[in-house]
Amino acid sequence: MQTKAATERSKIWSVITASSVGTLIEWYDFYIFGSLATILSEQFFPKDNPTAAFLSTLATFAAGFVVRPFGALVFGRLGDIVGRKYTFLLTLVLMGGSTFAIGLIPGYASIGVFAPLLVLLLRLIQGLALGGEYGGAATYVAEHSPAHRRGYFTSFIQTTATLGLFVSLGVILGVKNSMGAADFASWGWRIPFILSIFLVVISIYIRMKMEESPLFAKAKAEGKTSSNPLKESFTKKGNLKMVLLALFGATAGQGVIWYTGQFYAMSFIEKNCAISFDQTRYITAIALIIGTPFFILFGAWSDKIGRKAIMMVGMFLAILAYQPIYHKMYELADIKTKQEIPSQKAIETQNDVSADIATTTIIHTYTDGTLLKETKKEKLNPTTADKPEIKQEKVLATGGFWMMVFLVAVQVIFVTMVYGPIAAFLVELFPTRIRYTSMSLPYHIGNGIFGGLTPFIATFLYESSKTQTNPAGDAFAGLWYPIGVAAVCVVIGTLYVSGKFQDMEH
Repeated sequence: MQTKAATERSKIWSVITASSVGTLIEWYDFYIFGSLATILSEQFFPKDNPTAAFLSTLATFAAGFVVRPFGALVFGRLGDIVGRKYTFLLTLVLMGGSTFAIGLIPGYASIGVFAPLLVLLLRLIQGLALGGEYGGAATYVAEHSPAHRRGYFTSFIQTTATLGLFVSLGVILGVKNSMGAADFASWGWRIPFILSIFLVVISIYIRMKMEESPLFAKAKAEGKTSSNPLKESFTKKGNLKMVLLALFGATAGQGVIWYTGQFYAMSFIEKNCAISFDQTRYITAIALIIGTPFFILFGAWSDKIGRKAIMMVGMFLAILAYQPIYHKMYELADIKTKQEIPSQKAIETQNDVSADIATTTIIHTYTDGTLLKETKKEKLNPTTADKPEIKQEKVLATGGFWMMVFLVAVQVIFVTMVYGPIAAFLVELFPTRIRYTSMSLPYHIGNGIFGGLTPFIATFLYESSKTQTNPAGDAFAGLWYPIGVAAVCVVIGTLYVSGKFQDMEH
């Protein structure tokens, strides 16, 4: 009996490892783009309007999210008909190939409008692939897991999205620091994309050794698989009701909490607070390390007290805490509240005659240790149409840095509360014959549409708040989007979603 139990434990960990490694790499591929949004906006879009270029980049990033539900339908159907294993092998190849190709596309300066169009096309393929990946991985692990530990085992899949973001930040910082900021902005940003191909090959090798899910294999042997999972999932009243409840009572709120706590927080620190590229990513990466073990904690806890209660509390806490957290983040970087040390002000001017550019750099030092670097680039012989390019970049002192880490880590813990138990929650809602299709759609609409659009909509709301009387705008206007979506989800989830454990043997 002990030998059999040890074999079963070894098997489930092999399943988790194979599923998690592939899913982690797919998230890595997906999030490189978002992590490099500032640089990509300068590479693939016209430079004459930086705000429009940044919004266009975020919109291209969001396009990958918008098509994820279609990927869920296409690959979910395939997974319910031919099996889980071969379907998410295919999604892995599509994701890795398109990420590799993004690293090879010439910039806007070389091929004009074809550059953003090619990026958009590859971004759409990435979104379709990811739409098919997650549902397969979560279903595969859940169908191998004992019922009383399903939340715990599937929570390892839930860590992969955050770890994928963490790995993408680590690779980006490692490459950038190895070659310098100028070379990285010029061509080094391509390396994280190109590296993807090696990671994908390793993952394919691991996944080729996997066996089909036992529940799906049993259903197939008994002739109980669905011949038309799309029709069965969305035309039968009972199944459709569960799909809608999963979306509006769980995944939509979970999606906005996830992308606010990890992506919008990074965008807010860099764009609204003007913290330096490197420090923004260090803050985010450390907060992700702190928060990641909580995915496992809340996943395991959901096996004891249920999935729903933990997810609803996580959303509710985020709704209450977002405004004070973001006000504190803004305050930490606000130089109006700091006292400058005039004697430490440094000014440096460089003239590049061949490029007709004069660069003036001014560094301000404040009593709390914060540094403000102002860089002004202008033509040596300007015309009336030429405008100087001015950038501000702050570096927080040690105390401010760690407070910022704490504030982001709190948001990541909210993410772990809503995201840790949700894989087990979703797979338990639907029968084996249509599980891949049925759980994938609400997950990817919730995360792809509601969640994935968070950085774009929040940034758009902030930019829209700028007026002639208030040119700085309302830095916190973007928060009303995730707060509103999460609030609706808490109400529907609390009133209509069952908190009882579900049997998957159906």
